Amino acid sequence: MLEVIYVVRHAFRANWTVNPITGEYNSTITSPTGIPTDPPLAAHGVEQSNELAKHLCSLDPPIDVVYSSPFYRCLQTLKPATDKLFSNGLAGSRIRIDTGLGEFYGRADFNHPTPPTVGVLSPFFNYLDYDYISVSAPTPNGETIQELHDRVGFTLNRIISALDEDPAQPKALLICTHAATMIAIGRMLTGNMPEDPDTDDFQCFTASLSKFTRQSSEAVGSWNCVINSETAFLSGGAERGWKFNGEESFIQLPHVVVEAKGARL
Repeated sequence: MLEVIYVVRHAFRANWTVNPITGEYNSTITSPTGIPTDPPLAAHGVEQSNELAKHLCSLDPPIDVVYSSPFYRCLQTLKPATDKLFSNGLAGSRIRIDTGLGEFYGRADFNHPTPPTVGVLSPFFNYLDYDYISVSAPTPNGETIQELHDRVGFTLNRIISALDEDPAQPKALLICTHAATMIAIGRMLTGNMPEDPDTDDFQCFTASLSKFTRQSSEAVGSWNCVINSETAFLSGGAERGWKFNGEESFIQLPHVVVEAKGARL
């Protein structure tokens, strides 16, 4: 069975704005995929990804398989590590893109931008698994916090169960995702869902690493968090921490433009 799950949040990214009434998104830097909510890493984020790569390549147990959110910033964060691991025939030599591990957007009367497909991402990243099919996906007009946790729990259950049955018998899984999703992963793996979702429990600093070890044969609900968003390997330490603060719903918000500065996304 799978024994260890490593979870990382993408590194420091560029920003965008959104009009919460119209759903119009604008990015400060043009995204390589053409999607406003899919910006690349900032220069500092690139530095973080290189520091993270050194740490990921030294993990014990070593990474056997890699899954990622479909957003460009996650794959860009993984690239220094996966280029090295895959070139040495390690970590499964492919990244499996799953929209079920993707970003959290609050409920809205409009549709949020759709994440890039593997076909859109392929000119920018090698080693993508073209045969893998995502377990689930967020609804286009966003989610409640409970729906996010349900989506993440369902996705993890299916991924872990499939890896348990994999003839290659992987022992260690690496997931790259986003702040809200990283918190939800911690809660779903451990089964420690607080009564108040705004509870500050699982951390999610940029380019940080969390580690979970298995305690039973159950796919989700009984894992132990042994590392909670480690950043000791980053020269800048812990940056851009985040926690839930209400539903983040776009419905019935005042007529203002919201700037996404990276505190979560």
